[in-house]
Amino acid sequence: MTIELQEVCKVYNHGLANEVTALRAVSLTIAAGSMVCLRGPSGSGKSTLLAIIGCVFPPTSGRAVIGGQQISRLPDHFLGRCRREMIGFIFQRFNVLPQLTVLENITLPLLPLGIAPKHRLQRAMPLLAKLGLEHRRDFPAGQISGGELQRVAIARALINDPPFLLADEPTAHLDTQRSLEFMQIAG
Repeated sequence: MTIELQEVCKVYNHGLANEVTALRAVSLTIAAGSMVCLRGPSGSGKSTLLAIIGCVFPPTSGRAVIGGQQISRLPDHFLGRCRREMIGFIFQRFNVLPQLTVLENITLPLLPLGIAPKHRLQRAMPLLAKLGLEHRRDFPAGQISGGELQRVAIARALINDPPFLLADEPTAHLDTQRSLEFMQIAG
């Protein structure tokens, strides 16, 4: 499985006074099993590139292929299915639901798949243990620390055992030890 981008562009607010070109003619191929790090200043398009690869939205132009599936022109419901089946995404701002518990946030990607609560728990428990969140399992996500929220986001991204893991500043809220642990889990 690979990720392939050919001449991908992303323009926000196309044709308006506040139009912004976030990506211009980006081409790359990432082979399965690779670890790639994107570097660049704030506002250079890193998060936009990850969002396209992560099937959050399609590019304005160009071709994006994820695991053999061309996502460039897919409607939103197909992008969602592709994202559920192939992508684990750790968002820069966590994207957890504060009113749900830690466990509910982690298992949220399993709900559209119709996985029974017992099996959701069986998948979540090893991740909770690996990320040191067992003691927070039943806490509302809105009542835990930033580092714990980051670990919830990591566990949620891993719950489906996706072939691709995308991480937008995954260690920004973690201490050095937890950052090293994440790199071992992701690698």
